[in-house]
Amino acid sequence: MERSEATSELQSRLSSLSFSSFPGLTSKQCDNRPLDRLQNTDLSQSCAQSKTQADMAETKEDSGQHTEEAPAEPTPGEGGEENNSAGSCQLSAEIKAQMPPLKPPTTWTSAALKELKAKLRTEEDSVVTVYRGDIMTVHVPTVPEAKKVCWEFATDGYDIGFGIYFDWTPVTSRSITVHISESSDDEDEEEELEGPVSNGDVEKGSKTQTNSNLAEILPVYRQDSHLSVNGGSHDFPGEGTYLLKFDNSYSLWRNKTLYYRVYYSA
Repeated sequence: MERSEATSELQSRLSSLSFSSFPGLTSKQCDNRPLDRLQNTDLSQSCAQSKTQADMAETKEDSGQHTEEAPAEPTPGEGGEENNSAGSCQLSAEIKAQMPPLKPPTTWTSAALKELKAKLRTEEDSVVTVYRGDIMTVHVPTVPEAKKVCWEFATDGYDIGFGIYFDWTPVTSRSITVHISESSDDEDEEEELEGPVSNGDVEKGSKTQTNSNLAEILPVYRQDSHLSVNGGSHDFPGEGTYLLKFDNSYSLWRNKTLYYRVYYSA
């Protein structure tokens, strides 16, 4: 009986003791437990982050699949440009369809080379130099008082390219004008050949015409204008402007002295 009472009293005293009575034990437990709690916290956070990243990846995949199924529609500006391009092509095709076929020109040559040169030397702007690599284009508008355009030309020493085109654009000026342009053809060029050249030699400097209103009457060929006078005429097909091209774009070294005149005939 006494032993039981002593045991109860001892247990009661031990229960009433605080942790401050055992500083060593308390410090040891505090040093160990936070580490355990930190490790447990890190593991739980890692699991939470992994789960969050997996959810985000699934969300992106779902979003990508949705984008593939519903492709973006073209913006109004892009659609407008495509429609404008299609409309321009259709309009150009309609203009070309309305153009009547052009008759070939009447051409001729003459041995009166010295006489023509002597006459044109006395006329203003009838003797010009077409420099190497250049193309001289004479713009001749149609006029109501005439029915055809005529031309004559010759050169000193060497040949020159010549061709005729017709621009169906309505005439805004009745002045005959001259335009000089340089060839931008960077393809393999050969030095011009000496002596006569046959009429089948197509000019390398000739360009494909991109103007939808432009029609070809005579393609550019090298002409033996240093051996004989080259002339011709063409009946007006309607209102528009003739483009007479004197082409020296194939020449790498030589300028050409050109004698020419253009006039109307009823």
